[in-house]
Amino acid sequence: MLTFRGFFVGLRRLVVFALIGLVLFTVFSNIWIMYMTKDQIYEKVAEVPPNEVALVLGTSKKQVGGKANPFFTYRIEAASALYKQGNVKLFILSGDNRSRYYNEPEDMKKALMAMGVPDSVIVLDYAGLRTLDSVVRSKTIFGFNKITIITQHFHSFRAVYICRHYNIEANAFAAKNLPVQESFKVLIREIFARPKAILDLYIFRNDTTT
Repeated sequence: MLTFRGFFVGLRRLVVFALIGLVLFTVFSNIWIMYMTKDQIYEKVAEVPPNEVALVLGTSKKQVGGKANPFFTYRIEAASALYKQGNVKLFILSGDNRSRYYNEPEDMKKALMAMGVPDSVIVLDYAGLRTLDSVVRSKTIFGFNKITIITQHFHSFRAVYICRHYNIEANAFAAKNLPVQESFKVLIREIFARPKAILDLYIFRNDTTT
């Protein structure tokens, strides 16, 4: 007969096993995604293979408190450098457009144009709410099967991996990173975003293309 004590012990074991499984899955996901994509990520402009289009992944222009967001600034600088080097001819600026006061694609467009990139080579994607959405829409909505992704190095692994899953030929140009002490929260979030990406791709098949 199952006693309350026996039930509690069994439940505790189940919770422990579940936590161990979660940790192992998180570690595996991070190692697997980074291993599968590390050779497609470049840190020097001259080494980036030429491509027709670059997908710039959006982020907020401002930090909480109103200060400029370095992640945004460095992505724009990386995009401008690629264009001036002649490595890309067209940009898809993909990000969140949640309100009239928050518009990542428009902010990126203004910043790129301020650096000399003409309006004629910029296409805006207002429905890039997540990395997964931005990547999938570059193919299903904008029709590109080969892209260069511009974002920070830690983010590039996941973005390129998603491309591989959807048969998009991709490389990434890693924008400048911030020191670890300044980007710790973002790095931790990315560690958990990678296993979530695995679940989205293979279990939930959770992509939004409209």
